[in-house]
Amino acid sequence: MPKRKTDMEKVREILRLCLDLKYSLRDTSIALGVSKTTVGEYLAEFKRTGLRYQDIASMSDAEFSELFEKSNKSSNPMYEDLSKEFETMEKELKRTGVTLYLLWEEYLQRLPEGFSYSRFCHHYRMWERRQDPDMHMEHKAGDITYMDFTGKKMEIVDPETGEVEQVESFVAILGASQLTYVEFIRTQKLEDWIWVNENTIWYFGGATRGLTPDNLKSAVTKACNYEPLINETYNAFAKHYGTVILPARSVKPKDKSLAENAVNLVYQRIFAPLRNRTFHSLRELNEAAWELMEKHNNTPFQKRDTTRRQLFNEIEKSELLPLPMKRYELKRYQVSKVEFNYHVYLKDDKHYYSVPYQYAGIKVKTIYTSRMVEIFKEDVRIAIYQRNRKPYGYTTLKEHMPPDHQLVNGWNPDRFISWAEKKGGPVKEFIQLMLDQRAHPQQAFKACLGVLKLGSSYEDEAMQAACKKAIEVNSISYRFIANSLKNKTYKIDDQDSEDMTIPFHENIRGKENYK
Repeated sequence: MPKRKTDMEKVREILRLCLDLKYSLRDTSIALGVSKTTVGEYLAEFKRTGLRYQDIASMSDAEFSELFEKSNKSSNPMYEDLSKEFETMEKELKRTGVTLYLLWEEYLQRLPEGFSYSRFCHHYRMWERRQDPDMHMEHKAGDITYMDFTGKKMEIVDPETGEVEQVESFVAILGASQLTYVEFIRTQKLEDWIWVNENTIWYFGGATRGLTPDNLKSAVTKACNYEPLINETYNAFAKHYGTVILPARSVKPKDKSLAENAVNLVYQRIFAPLRNRTFHSLRELNEAAWELMEKHNNTPFQKRDTTRRQLFNEIEKSELLPLPMKRYELKRYQVSKVEFNYHVYLKDDKHYYSVPYQYAGIKVKTIYTSRMVEIFKEDVRIAIYQRNRKPYGYTTLKEHMPPDHQLVNGWNPDRFISWAEKKGGPVKEFIQLMLDQRAHPQQAFKACLGVLKLGSSYEDEAMQAACKKAIEVNSISYRFIANSLKNKTYKIDDQDSEDMTIPFHENIRGKENYK
């Protein structure tokens, strides 16, 4: 598809065809797909400047546009009156549902003999092009927050060791008002990413209807121009705030041009002023950055008197989605198979939670926060618990148990550790190591049971000594304990072992017999 011409390109082409190639108004309108009246109006505007076509060949678009505005103001009072409304029109266009056509209808109500719709749009677009190039993008108020990390980093220095740590710089900007938020964090990992996203929303006082990050892994699991796969935790975060994730398309630089422009301003207005200062903590760095950020948000835009903060308060603040009662609680996800004993093993805590026994051997999804654990089969929740962080503990509901549960009810890590504790510290430590060294503690149950039975045949002191020896030589197995107790090798210390030699006997062969 051919690239659509800008207003300035279109005007230049009209003048080229009419003045340089001597096309008629009719032929020019047909060639360019514009009305004959529009061609005539552009031609008349140019003739009022008193210049020739050759005079504009080397002019920039800004100079060319300025030429038309001066000519219009000096020769057309109606244009001068309209030009006074351009800044108000720009703000109105950022409001939800407001279009140039609506503004033109309201303009005609005030001035029925005013410009036609095409001329009305032309004059506004010509004025718009001369403003801050990022300001004339039509971002609706409360629509999108754009986010990115800067390529460059800042440093914090440990006051005791002098160690230098580089930290990431996060930038977020509202589409309509361009109010900006900046924060330094240690990494781009998920926890830090959720943290700064949330701080952004609370700084603005509400969420926009969409969040547009770059395609970093903490936000987008799999990048795609048409259907990117959003990180599950980030998606849950967005739902908490009533918004959606709209990642920037990797081959569409305009999707994130506003954020990239904000990054450049952050370099100029935060990085540069702080470049010669030394910071000893993240908090100290952020406090300095936030002071400069407020100065940036209260500095007028180039070529206008309005600041980002003023524009935000005027058109965008009321359009943001309201904040929820509580902040988002970070959720984690685990997909795993239900164990043979109808429990799900939560790896982070080494803890077990029961599900209905019919789900044994089935894959389920566990979603957990700092307080709660929920277990789902597809989209149906089959169990919910308060989180229990006790290692090797079991949280079991009676209604989840199978009829023959009593046969295996005592087989759990907590049972073995509790018994071992009664036998003494080394025995408890040995049992914990046996459970730890397996991918799943159940794999150690039989070995633990074997050690438990040995304890009924040997004194506590012997069990403690055997377990201590096993830990010292890093041989965490039932077989080692059984042999050690049987042969009483736990009584032999390392020095005695080194001094032991085999006595000479004529029936013992020497090494020469094994060549």
